[in-house]
This record gives sequence, C-alpha cells and structure tokens, in this order.
Amino acid sequence: MQDVTRREVLRVIGAGALGTMVVPRLLAQIPPGGVAAQWSTQGAAAQGSPHGGAEERRQGPKGSLLARPIPSTGERIPVIGLGTWQTFDVGTGAAERAPLREVLAAFVEGGGRVLDSSPMYGNSEDVAGDLATALGIGDRLFVATKVWTTGREAGIRQMEESMRKLRVDRLDLMQVHNLMDMTTHLETLRAWKREGRVRYLGITHYTASAHDAVIRALETTPVDFVQINYSVGEREAERRLLPLARERGVAVIANRPFAGGGLFARVRSRPLPSWAADIDATSWAQVLLKFVVGHPAITCAIPATSKAAHMRDNLGGGRGRLPDERLRARIASEAV
Repeated sequence: MQDVTRREVLRVIGAGALGTMVVPRLLAQIPPGGVAAQWSTQGAAAQGSPHGGAEERRQGPKGSLLARPIPSTGERIPVIGLGTWQTFDVGTGAAERAPLREVLAAFVEGGGRVLDSSPMYGNSEDVAGDLATALGIGDRLFVATKVWTTGREAGIRQMEESMRKLRVDRLDLMQVHNLMDMTTHLETLRAWKREGRVRYLGITHYTASAHDAVIRALETTPVDFVQINYSVGEREAERRLLPLARERGVAVIANRPFAGGGLFARVRSRPLPSWAADIDATSWAQVLLKFVVGHPAITCAIPATSKAAHMRDNLGGGRGRLPDERLRARIASEAV
C-alpha cells in the first residue's frame, strides 16, 4: 500500500527514476560505513551530545548523509536507515528478491547503514541476510533486530536464530520488542554484550498507547536505543518520550516515518511547496523524513520500501539542510 501511494505522489510532483540501478561491483568502492561514516558534524560533542541545532542543519560534504552520534558511545550512524517490515517478507524466488537486492544495493551505495528487522517480520531476516551476503556488503551494515518471546531459553533460541538468518556473528543492536519479558531478555543481552556478541541494547514499541510503559522503562532501565513510532501524523512522542530519551542519552530510532504510507494519501494532490527548496527537499517523501530527523532527539528514521528509486529518494531526506522548528511546524500544518 505504501509503495502504491508513493508512486502516485512522485507522479504528481514530477519525480522520475532517480538514476540507474546499482551493480554489485560498485559497492566494493564504498568504504566501510559508507560516505556518511566519514563525516563528523562540526561542533557536536562525541559522547552524550544532544544532537540537533544550527550546525547539524548545515549541509555536509556534497551528497553525504547526515550522521548523528549514538549517545552512549559517540559512534555516528546515518539518519536514514532501512526498515524491512512487510517489504522484505518474500519467498526464495529470484524474481521476488531481485527488487529488494536493488533496494539494498542502492541503500549502501548511497551511504546507508542501519538495517532494522525482526523475527516477527516473516522471511525478512532471511532475505536481508541472503541479499547482504550475495552483495558482499554485510560488514558495511549496522544490523538491528528484535526479540519477542517469553522466557530466557526461548529468548536465547530466537536471538541465535536471528543471527543465523542475518548471517552475522555479532549483532550491532538487539531490541526487546514491545517490552515483552524485558527484564529477562536484557539480563541475557548484558551478558552477550560483555562477551562481544551484541554491541548495543534497546527496547521498542510500535503504538502510541504504550508510550507510558516505554517511558517507565527508560526511567528505570539503562539501554542504548529506543525505537518508537514517530511522524508528522503521529506526534505523541514529542510530549514526554523524546525529551526523556534526549535527557537520558538514549538514541531514538523512528519507525513509521510515513505513518504507514497514510501521509502520502494526504499530500498526493498537492504540489511540492516552494519552501521545500529551503531544506534541499525535492519530493514530499524527503519533506516528511526531514520533519522526523529534524527533531533533535531522533537519531535515525527507518522507512521501508521495495523500490530502489524510492530508496534513493528516501536517502535524500538525510542530505542537505534540515528544517528548524518554525519550518517543522509549517510542514506539520500542511501535511496533515
């Protein structure tokens, strides 16, 4: 549904195909972490720095993705990642997987790193792992997934199965999905972190109705990441959750940055406003993503797509200037 509405929007605003398809041999020329990994924003402290502000609204090296620090370590990751819910849940056929191979290749070629999946997303982990291996880009990805079960042993089995499917010996980020049996899984994961099997720990929830529970967890439990829904159409996190995450030094991953594709239905009949040029946006998708990553508490947004052209367009949401609060308010008023 998201891709259908996206296609209609791009037709309305006159966007066409965004370049030719990426071939795997070009990926070998990209340094580990992509071009975004080479850029450190001026004036941002490495550890625990509240990101945002005027410096991060300036454009970095031409064409590079804005990168923000993970507060607990200072490691920088690009602000636009790639989600795999629904889009990567396909079978084993070459025809089914070919578009996703192009998406993943375009993502890394454009400087993307953060790939988010889950054992609840059908075949998504298997597909992502297979394609990353085939493209030879596994070491260039920041791989995140989730655990969603009860009990210590069941959690260990599920997490080890995710690592097998994703073809990794060490996970960059493991998140306790929907806070399910959080205390049990985080105890396991802290041990795994000491052993070097996982680098970062996180918690997630995908509904605004659960934000109070997420807030209580952040107030009592040290984690590196929290993943929540946030978009111009779903702004409940702005009230307490995002300020708390920033105060506590927790990185925030924003899922549903297009509100499940619903935002495109609202803007499809509207031409791109002239002020979009002030933030270097050339499509509504980029405007909507810049609204999300323009919030100083957001570390990374993870839109999902099964179209390489849309992937390239999404990456544009992390390049160039970001909106200040005045322009974010205008985006909110014109996109809802």
